[in-house]
Amino acid sequence: MRVKLMAFLTKRHDLPRDQFVQLYEERHASNVLQVMPGIIEYRRNFLPETVSGVDVVTELIFPDQKTFDSAMAVARRSPASDVIAEDQEMLFDPSGIRIFVVEEHGGTVVGPAS
Repeated sequence: MRVKLMAFLTKRHDLPRDQFVQLYEERHASNVLQVMPGIIEYRRNFLPETVSGVDVVTELIFPDQKTFDSAMAVARRSPASDVIAEDQEMLFDPSGIRIFVVEEHGGTVVGPAS
């Protein structure tokens, strides 16, 4: 069964939204892919404006629990943890980092034929 990590993240208040998106896409996303092996899908869902303290909802999807556990172990060790910590300090309000591992249910919903 696939494992999905969802992160609800708040940008630093002094960081303009366009700069936040650019740094996230050009730096942080590539760093995450380099230091966390096994990710099969990586989605960044930027909100048009801050809603309930959230600026981006990130989804990291792994093929199974074993791959997820391995990626988390690597991400917690230096130098990978240093890279992630540096990005987090540059991009995010520490009080606005909420991370959940969720069970994914359901699939594609097909509407009625017209």
